[in-house]
Amino acid sequence: QPSGKSGGLPGLQLEPGRPPVTLLARELDDPVRSLPMTGPPLPPRPGEVGVYVSEAMVELYGARPGSMLRLPLGVPATPAAAAGDAAPAGPGGAAGDGRTPVRVLGVWRDYARQFGTVALDAATYRALTGDTRVNDLAIWLEPGASMSQVQQALRDASPGQRLLDFASTADLRQLSLAIFDRSFAVTRYLQAVAIAIGLVGIGASLSAQVLARRKEFGLLVHLGVTRRQVVALVAWEAAAWLAAGCLVGLALGAVISVVLVHVVNPQSFHWTMDIVWQPVRLAALAALVMAAGVATAAFSARRAAAAPAVQSVKEDW
Repeated sequence: QPSGKSGGLPGLQLEPGRPPVTLLARELDDPVRSLPMTGPPLPPRPGEVGVYVSEAMVELYGARPGSMLRLPLGVPATPAAAAGDAAPAGPGGAAGDGRTPVRVLGVWRDYARQFGTVALDAATYRALTGDTRVNDLAIWLEPGASMSQVQQALRDASPGQRLLDFASTADLRQLSLAIFDRSFAVTRYLQAVAIAIGLVGIGASLSAQVLARRKEFGLLVHLGVTRRQVVALVAWEAAAWLAAGCLVGLALGAVISVVLVHVVNPQSFHWTMDIVWQPVRLAALAALVMAAGVATAAFSARRAAAAPAVQSVKEDW
């Protein structure tokens, strides 16, 4: 089952001084299934050309649903316009400057192109430009079909044995994930270093507090409190402080995540994304922090309480 993307225009120059906008011409009978829409699209209007733009188009050109754009699709100007008479464009036709007025029907997410993308129905594109070329083709194989045999058959059927590049969805996914991992490799290393520094800081802080309370522990032991009870007391105190710290840290992290995703990301890259919370991973990280802190505090309390009670309180005499 083939599905092609037509069009030979490398980009559309909508405004001077800005990078060209990418034009995608493909079958858009059902845009909700063909494109990752951010919301329900508007219904097409009779006699108008409808397009679907990426989020970058909204940020850079104000192309919100219902607004109009003028695309330089290479449509020749009318004789009246060529003679210098300004004539308004008819429905779906070209204006006197060779630009086609189109109406924005919806916005979709495009993470591959930062400077804007316009998606147009392939049949409408061919009718406007007469361009019948195809730049890429998506093929769904039947169950049991050999990918290598299909690729070889397409190469043999290509006129003049043209060079064709093939890539499976698994290859594209692996390549995308590899690029993504390389882009955020330093971030993950910094995250690991920050976690390690935080755990060391928690352990050192709790150890210092426990060691500073040796006199108090000696007095408790002198009054009849067992060393096991002292260790348990310190462990519960550390657990309470660590739980409060984890809750505050999770709250601040959530606020920073919302700001990065919904404010910084659209301003920097002109596209949005959905926040996916991972409670299991966050709970595991919080449990690791609490376990490390409680273990450190208990170990320090055990060493502090191991000293003789008389020697611990002797400094106060």
